[in-house]
Amino acid sequence: MNGILVVNKPAGLTSQQVVGRARRILGMKKIGHTGTLDPDVTGVLPLCLGTATRVAEYLLDQAKAYRGEVTFGWSSTTQDASGEVVEQVEEVHLTEEAVRAAFDSFIGTISQIPPAYSAIKIDGKRAYDLARQGEDVEIPARNVTIYKLEIHELELDMPHPKVRFTVECSKGTYVRTLCHDLGQKLGVPAHMSHLVRTRSGPFTLEQAMTLEEIEAAVGDGTIEQRLQPLGAAIPHMTVHVVPEVLERRVHNGRDFTIKKVLPDVEVGSLIRMETRGGQLLALYRVESFADGETHTLPEKVFKEQ
Repeated sequence: MNGILVVNKPAGLTSQQVVGRARRILGMKKIGHTGTLDPDVTGVLPLCLGTATRVAEYLLDQAKAYRGEVTFGWSSTTQDASGEVVEQVEEVHLTEEAVRAAFDSFIGTISQIPPAYSAIKIDGKRAYDLARQGEDVEIPARNVTIYKLEIHELELDMPHPKVRFTVECSKGTYVRTLCHDLGQKLGVPAHMSHLVRTRSGPFTLEQAMTLEEIEAAVGDGTIEQRLQPLGAAIPHMTVHVVPEVLERRVHNGRDFTIKKVLPDVEVGSLIRMETRGGQLLALYRVESFADGETHTLPEKVFKEQ
């Protein structure tokens, strides 16, 4: 079985536990996820099955979208509602103007210091393991990009105000850190009180299946119809349809010359080599353009398992 299974991850499970459940339901071992979601976070978690594990790295690099909630009034060790309280105030008074200005200030490329309780590795060890052992965890700041940050609902007339929002961001962005930093910007403690991932790369919540739905689809034999093809994970890459007589050449990983100059493609970029039926055969890298032709070499070949 090869393809991408878009899972609607439930709360209470780690991403790796979801992979384990999927392995048992599908009866296969070669499954990988494409970006960790914290246990309390729900939503889109694409799983790569079989050959699709070879496109996982390209999914990891793509933007994500979330629907979240920040609560002002207390902060935690984990920057979300599951951690121990670090700082708390009885009442917070915020104006809508101040909140909107703070949100606007985080749009664009920003610097973030990821939380100590995160899956980032430090000297080969996960940061959250070091933090749980009581060690001081120092993670260097990193630049991430917030493409869009929109407020959808404000509840400011309460001791601990809440703001619900949507955010589109680059890989490596911690939304709980964004919530914590929003509080810092406004001069009050804050934490992320709710989060749903609504999109990961091209895959959306509307496409996602619960674990129960996956189990039912396995039972009635329709699960393969619910898989997304490998090419769906990399829609930004140019597609070249390979003539049937040359498919074997691509499958064997031979160099390949396209008898035209591909538009909007640069030297060094990857292109998708597909059959007329839309099956992804391979990824090829453009080496040069010469005499009206595009010369390419194989990067990854996808053979059915």
